[in-house]
Amino acid sequence: MPRNLNVCGAVMESKKRDINDMSLWDDAKRMLAKARAEGVETAWDRLDQQTPHCRFCELGTTCRNCVMGPCRISAKAEPGGKLSRGVCGADADVIVARNFGRFIAGGSAGHSDHGRDVIEALEAVVEGRAPGYQIRDEAKLRRIAAELGVATDGRDAIDVAADVVDVCYSDFGSRRKAVNFVSRVPARRRALWEKLGITPRGVDREIAEMMHRTHMGCDNDAPNTLLHAARCALADGWAGSMIATELCDVLFGTPKPKMATANLGVIKKDTVNILVHGHNPVVSEMILDAARDPEMVELAKRNGATGITVAGLCCTGNELLMRQGIPMAGNHLMTELAIVTGAVEVVVVDYQCIMPSLVQIAGCYHTRFIDTASKARFTGAIHFDFHPENARQEARKIVRMAVEAFVERDPKRVEIPVEPVNIMTGFSNEAIIEALGGSLDPLLDAVKAGTIRGFVGVVGCNNPKIKHDSANVGLMKALIKKDIMVLATGCVTTAAGKAGLLVPEGASMAGPGLQSLCGALGIPPVLHLGSCVDNARIMQLCALIANALGVDISDLPVGASSPEWYSEKAAAIGMYAVASGIYTHLGLPPNILGSEKVTDIALNGLEEIVGASFVVNDDPEKAADLLDTRIRQKRQGLGLQP
Repeated sequence: MPRNLNVCGAVMESKKRDINDMSLWDDAKRMLAKARAEGVETAWDRLDQQTPHCRFCELGTTCRNCVMGPCRISAKAEPGGKLSRGVCGADADVIVARNFGRFIAGGSAGHSDHGRDVIEALEAVVEGRAPGYQIRDEAKLRRIAAELGVATDGRDAIDVAADVVDVCYSDFGSRRKAVNFVSRVPARRRALWEKLGITPRGVDREIAEMMHRTHMGCDNDAPNTLLHAARCALADGWAGSMIATELCDVLFGTPKPKMATANLGVIKKDTVNILVHGHNPVVSEMILDAARDPEMVELAKRNGATGITVAGLCCTGNELLMRQGIPMAGNHLMTELAIVTGAVEVVVVDYQCIMPSLVQIAGCYHTRFIDTASKARFTGAIHFDFHPENARQEARKIVRMAVEAFVERDPKRVEIPVEPVNIMTGFSNEAIIEALGGSLDPLLDAVKAGTIRGFVGVVGCNNPKIKHDSANVGLMKALIKKDIMVLATGCVTTAAGKAGLLVPEGASMAGPGLQSLCGALGIPPVLHLGSCVDNARIMQLCALIANALGVDISDLPVGASSPEWYSEKAAAIGMYAVASGIYTHLGLPPNILGSEKVTDIALNGLEEIVGASFVVNDDPEKAADLLDTRIRQKRQGLGLQP
């Protein structure tokens, strides 16, 4: 068996967790058992090695922002009532707020820089230097252009796109008073942001200002720091992420409902298997295009395969799933286990949520691990320098490499643990409105009648601290029983699909009202709206409903949740949801518990400031009850039966 030092055959012999306690799924459990048998280390093994965690870090009371430290302080007063402080004099409130602010800035940077990359891809199309890319949804381009104040009448699509590129770039700068898509926000919410001084002005400006504010000797008032954290996140939600979503639709097509499949069963024993992983479809769309080339398919057949399978992991997978119906192999905690099947020829990554361990695990098999972005290099990976100008030719090289790797596959080490399940995808806002006959009125009527009592966006990640997908699935099932429709994005998608919640038949698990609506429309009780950057679709949908009713987003019977979150991006998403007026549940607390003031602001004070707050609960049933209570209150506020 191939060996890779410190990974293959090197799993620590300390007490191992019961595999049944690690994941909800049969495919995951079988691959965890195979990984142990073959001595392949996984995220769960490494978590056990890292436990117990540093208590100061968990509480957020460590500071490394200058070299007078690092400092770690107690949130409790010392004997005599004296507060513990860092070398500079910062107390727990200031240090926790600083750390959380930088955490939000990191998350906002991730999704927003994704948005910038998509602008650059559209710019390359405009300038004629992106062979293989094109504007696939000209109608949406023109709608967005009109919304952004760009003239469209009598103009070629390329000319319109050139102006859209310029306007979108301006949202990353420092000279605007507000980012452009703030125009979508209900007037009452915009007025509140203006009053609080948190209207997002520019993506890069808010991120840079957060880094400045949290430098030693700057913002040393915790509530003030948290207000700017909200502004920073709003720049992501209503600019960076929204731009990424809208322009990806322009370039690659606006999603429409379609059927696909999910779980490790989508990996095939008899085909060349290529997994795309990360977040940016600028890379994965071209890999798919190359894999569908008849010349590449014929090459695969000459080398003994029946064809080429492209399947997705995490959010790049979600992007291809939504638009192209490409199958989903798994979410965050399935990425290592997909390689353990022994049937993956190539893993192609762009950026974000990619565990460096994948390079080492690929080395335990015949799998090639390929990185494509200069901002996301992985030691030991094969690097292809992807740009719009060369993407087509580089993609063909990668597919050819996958075909060559297929010949090296060891059939004795291949195990495909399950058969794939069917899922329904492609619910963009445009598709939802089209399905409703071109108007939101039928949806609003269903809400008013109580057929649907409300909506919750269940989004994001996996975290090995929580039994894999148990909280995601538990919460979604509990919500739909209460006639609350779920809108899913990101890694939650695969969980919902494997649980049978992404097909119309899944409505049998819902309450009577939601069940009847799903039956009438032929839709699942959980609608898949895309990747985690596509939470912008949920924000826009909330704004559309609020504007139709003449209320603020905070008045709506809606909520948000990330039951198994782990990343900076998830924290930024949660913050812009709350700042937009959406009550937001987290399954795990952020590292803020070392400050009573910061914790109280997050759980209580934000309600008074922005009309929404965070709630933390690791029990999915209790979390569903909390969200249900909130929806009841908001329905009563609108004069509806709870």
